[in-house]
Amino acid sequence: MISPADRARPRATCRACGGTVVQFLDLGRQPLSDRFLTEPEIPQEYFFQLAVGLCETCTMVQLMQEVPRERMFHEDYPYYSSGSAVMQKHFADTARQLLETEAGGPDPFVVEIGCNDGVMLRTVHEAGVRHLGFEPSGKVAEAARAKGLRVRGDFFEESTAREVRASDGPADVIFAANTICHIPYLDSILRGVDALLGPDGVFVFEDPYLGDILAKTSFDQIYDEHFFLFSARSVQALAASFGFELVDVDRLAVHGGEVRYTLARAGARRPAGRVAALIAEEDAGGVATLARLDQFAAQVGRIRDDLRALLERLAAEGKRVVAYGATAKSATVANFCGIGPDLVSRVYDTTPAKQGRLTPGTHIPVHAADEFPTDPPDYALLFAWNHADEIMAKEQAFRQAGGAWILYVPHVHVRD
Repeated sequence: MISPADRARPRATCRACGGTVVQFLDLGRQPLSDRFLTEPEIPQEYFFQLAVGLCETCTMVQLMQEVPRERMFHEDYPYYSSGSAVMQKHFADTARQLLETEAGGPDPFVVEIGCNDGVMLRTVHEAGVRHLGFEPSGKVAEAARAKGLRVRGDFFEESTAREVRASDGPADVIFAANTICHIPYLDSILRGVDALLGPDGVFVFEDPYLGDILAKTSFDQIYDEHFFLFSARSVQALAASFGFELVDVDRLAVHGGEVRYTLARAGARRPAGRVAALIAEEDAGGVATLARLDQFAAQVGRIRDDLRALLERLAAEGKRVVAYGATAKSATVANFCGIGPDLVSRVYDTTPAKQGRLTPGTHIPVHAADEFPTDPPDYALLFAWNHADEIMAKEQAFRQAGGAWILYVPHVHVRD
């Protein structure tokens, strides 16, 4: 029986299957997560309502409101995958694995959706394998081309995929990392994969994993660019509706917990045992149930209250607090928790395109990470918590001088 409270929940139409999406969390008014501003641009800043829901039919977790893709992925998109040594190694290893297992034919063809600055395709190129990257964000696409890579400056969708099939033939591997979850129009993506992929080819993509987000209460993985939060069960349902089958899953530690999904044409391969194992684990944990998602929403509220209280106490004590990592996901935390320059004086980041600008929504000044050791604060709020080991190893002098890190995943705590 549906309770009156459940009947009152906002609803939307599922972008994966057309079912009904029921809201379980509202993170409030949010800006574009990767839109770092100059002072004159503040009056024109774009905002939307960031809420997330569960499809009652296919269990796909997704945003309730879509942000137009052109607002997010454009000429000045500031994220470069090569900025992290950990991610460079991850993608080089991924490329080598795909080349060894899936691209061993006489003339293999590897396509990447959202190739960014070419951090994965570079290894494919160096192996002498035919390749093509799709990257609609102008400057990062140019960075990939500067490495000698073949890049098409378009969005991947059914029409562009058919054009590539006509000119280049079928793909042995279509790969995407931290990209498919960004795309609301999954129908066109899967039809494009169907058009471009060879009969024995695979579609491999890795994205933040709903199970890890719930386990770690990493609610900052929810922002405008992450339209979907995938689980093995929802990806299995998605694949089946387009003539594909989920044949493998691989748990990854990167970006706070991801899963690499491998799809093949239905019946082409026998699914690995770990597909059923992961779905059974999800079912046992209630990953795709409103009860578990409501519990997650309550935990998110506690993190907001605890983090805000800690920062206000430190401000009252006269402690100097900065943040580290002007990440896209930090926009969710800062805006949901009301963290502005009054509580965090600046954010340090390694990305030149963000430096000298203001964070989305909360307008905290962004400074070069090289400046962090020269003026150490009392506390540093680690927005880039998924790179904690790499950052803390780099900034050891901060802790040795008595500084302490503030983290909020899986709960608010101080690491000194």
